[in-house]
Amino acid sequence: MEVAVISNYDYIIVGSGIAGLYCALLAQKQGSVLLITKGSIEDCNTRHAQGGIAAAIGINDSPELHFKDTIAAGDGLCNEEVVHILANEASDRIADLVHLGVPFDTLDGEIALTLEAAHSIPRILHAGGDATGEHIEITLSRSIRAANIPVLEHHLATEIIIEQKIVKGIEVFDCENRCKREFECRYLILATGGAGQLFKFTTNPLVATGDGIALALKAGAEVMDMEFFQFHPTALHIPGVVPFLISEAVRGEGGILKNVDGTRFMPAYTQDAELAPRDVVARSIVSEMKKTHQDNVFLDVTHLAPQLTATRFPHIYQFCLDQGLDITRQFIPVAPAAHYMIGGIRVNSWGETSVSGLFAAGEVAGTGAHGANRLASNSMLEVLIFGKRIFKKIAQGICESDSKQHRDNLPNGSIHHKLRARPPSCNVPMLSLEALQSLLWDNVGIVRNMQGLAEAVDILGTWQHSLPELKDRRSYELANMVLTGRLMAEAAFLREESRGAHFRSDFPARSTAWLRHIITTFE
Repeated sequence: MEVAVISNYDYIIVGSGIAGLYCALLAQKQGSVLLITKGSIEDCNTRHAQGGIAAAIGINDSPELHFKDTIAAGDGLCNEEVVHILANEASDRIADLVHLGVPFDTLDGEIALTLEAAHSIPRILHAGGDATGEHIEITLSRSIRAANIPVLEHHLATEIIIEQKIVKGIEVFDCENRCKREFECRYLILATGGAGQLFKFTTNPLVATGDGIALALKAGAEVMDMEFFQFHPTALHIPGVVPFLISEAVRGEGGILKNVDGTRFMPAYTQDAELAPRDVVARSIVSEMKKTHQDNVFLDVTHLAPQLTATRFPHIYQFCLDQGLDITRQFIPVAPAAHYMIGGIRVNSWGETSVSGLFAAGEVAGTGAHGANRLASNSMLEVLIFGKRIFKKIAQGICESDSKQHRDNLPNGSIHHKLRARPPSCNVPMLSLEALQSLLWDNVGIVRNMQGLAEAVDILGTWQHSLPELKDRRSYELANMVLTGRLMAEAAFLREESRGAHFRSDFPARSTAWLRHIITTFE
């Protein structure tokens, strides 16, 4: 059924992953809503989420234990108030998904739970084995269409319209007709996902280009913790095949990491072995690859029952089989790949940014729940918890954005960094998507140092002076990636320590002086 697209809405939501879809369903209960997405409604990170959703619903689990695990993974930088909210409201949001029809896997009539790295107890809900994100995305998409919520596909948001420091609407680029349009709204919610396409190797789809970060920054919003980017330890590594996520849950079910000689190596790096936090496992794999002069290691599940592997991980099993690899009999070649943007647009516990009328939800939002290192499977839960709270807050009729209360809610000891125009340098490589992805992977990747970061900052600053004409989706995305990459590189350059997902070989230890956040705005 065709749904008319008007020019003025109560709510405009940008992005069609789980955050955008869930927020749209909530918004339509409170007013008129338009969902805008630069691709099709099916293009998002959510569809690729294999592991599941963490929630303390098990008989031996508790919100307190989930809280402790999240705080431990966050390496000193979690917002404890936010983590309390995350852990305590989890069961209610899971009930919402069940009510919507998400078919979580069950065992003996109860929701099945599995273990993932850095969780002290099995608490990961999953659907279709390793197809959790896909099942949630399909369920929410079906609900969106059933509710006749207008969806504007193939429209890229290019500018947030601000009048007197208040959001008034959004400018979009019609990717098919190559023209611009404007839509007015009372509230704008950015749910644009992450920025994995900044890197040469990533588990993210092509749409993950940091658009929301660039939009918010240019509109005057604060961005926080951009130096913390999580690299998944185990992406399928086969020449000529796009990196494919091999879920954390594979190690949770007993998968063992081995080097090219077939030797298990993780116990030599950490007592938690394969179930250590992702940053530890990723760096251990990089170290082992260097030792053995290889560009991958192996994940071994051949000791598990073949039927268990094939039924618990049907997508992974089938994808590998399509590449000629039977994981029930052969080792899986894996290597780390860029996976999840931990920082983002700074929001309070109600999803409000520092710009009145502008909210953010999902991976694009920096809630403080993840600290310096996201605990596995907390991301989809974060979407549900803080997406819901946006609409609770608006229903109360009192928004704090751009108020003294919001400004005073800054994390203690935060560093305020201004992103300034930089004079162009000579002898800088020509800007291209491939050059940008290689630069970020080599210089702002899993292991960083001052020289590499300084070079990245210089090149990215110069590239901003040589951006191509903004005339199509690709050119807009490239401009957004240069800006988002600059934010990441400059924050990583400033943080002279190693913490969580941020590792500096020249500052390999944590420092109590850096128990603070880097908050960036435009000059």
